Amino acid sequence: MARSHLTLAALATSAVPGLDVVQARKHSQGAHGLFDSALIIGSDGKQLIIRVPVSQSAETEQSADLVALRALTVGNRSRLPFDVPEFVGQAPAGNTRAVVYELLTGDSFDADALTGHVGVSGSIGRAIAAIHSLPTSFVAEAGIAQHSAQDCRTSTIDLIDRAAATGHLPAALLRRWELATDDDALWQFQPTVIHGSLTADSLLISDDAVSGVLGWSELAVGDPAQDLTWLLAARGEASETALAAYNQARQGSDHRIAQRAMLYAELELARWLLHGTDTKDQTIIDDAIDMLDGLVDTVHSHTTHPLNPTTGPALEVSDIEAILAQTPRTAVTHEPKGSMHTDSYEVSDVDDSRFIPSDFSDSEFAPRDPAETAAYTDADLRDALGDAGAGAGAGADTAARTDDQASRRSSSE
Repeated sequence: MARSHLTLAALATSAVPGLDVVQARKHSQGAHGLFDSALIIGSDGKQLIIRVPVSQSAETEQSADLVALRALTVGNRSRLPFDVPEFVGQAPAGNTRAVVYELLTGDSFDADALTGHVGVSGSIGRAIAAIHSLPTSFVAEAGIAQHSAQDCRTSTIDLIDRAAATGHLPAALLRRWELATDDDALWQFQPTVIHGSLTADSLLISDDAVSGVLGWSELAVGDPAQDLTWLLAARGEASETALAAYNQARQGSDHRIAQRAMLYAELELARWLLHGTDTKDQTIIDDAIDMLDGLVDTVHSHTTHPLNPTTGPALEVSDIEAILAQTPRTAVTHEPKGSMHTDSYEVSDVDDSRFIPSDFSDSEFAPRDPAETAAYTDADLRDALGDAGAGAGAGADTAARTDDQASRRSSSE
């Protein structure tokens, strides 16, 4: 049974010494199935969010998020043009723990709205670039996962091989993706600090600028293309502005990043298929097959244009984010200390190395010969988005996945 906002308020007073609660109310954002959550207002006017995980996977995510927030020290945060959630306190809550964060100001919007405004889009590009410009040393010091370009390439090949082994991967897509992994030039990039699970839901907007970034549980060093996948799928007219602002801030240091992000988006369908086969859920398997077939149709319908880095993948951003929400992203190699069987533990007790972000599908997409691998233009792709969504059971199944995406909202929501 879900904990009431009054129960959560009582837990908050245990977690934060001296807290005098004057108001508490249910906080639904970010709590769809993963957390019991409430907004707490203290007598000093401070607004806090308290969250209690309701499953082992939610607790693992929360623990990883705390490791990342701990690593993002004052010095690191000062390099970012936005706020990051602040850990305030914790308290035992049955077999798990309640964690309290400061509430970040700002509003949430979907990806198309975020990329529909030039000013906001530019701020998004610069915000992502700021994350990627952080020094990688602090990630190593925190014991958080680091992946080389070759690691990213190898894990991508493994992902494709596993998807092919299901027998459900169309030959045209297998060929298309293998061409990408065979192209050495696609993997000549410098790994950076990455958010790791960035979507529109991760961003808070105030005064037409990014004011906060949430959900840091998959912080790592890896392929920066991973953080751009959702952006390239957005339909807003100013989506290209975000990418241009990003490239300008990063001084164009990674010329193939958009192409790798596009491939990564397509490979989310492979992840979705594997999730279905791993869980033996035929509904998910059928959904993935339909979406893969839709992607094949798009690829083979448009063969006259080389793949353009400014185009998006043949998926609607809501499809990508919904799949990201449903598909397990974090591989835990050991039982974390903060398991549901432990009453509580301090943030300093977390073994950082136990939270290993998912393997990467970070490659670029530049066929050796345009005739070998079909491609498509921006307009073609956007026309195909509806086909991919419709063919994937866009009704109840997609709605359910979209609802669950909200549950991945960040630690301060």
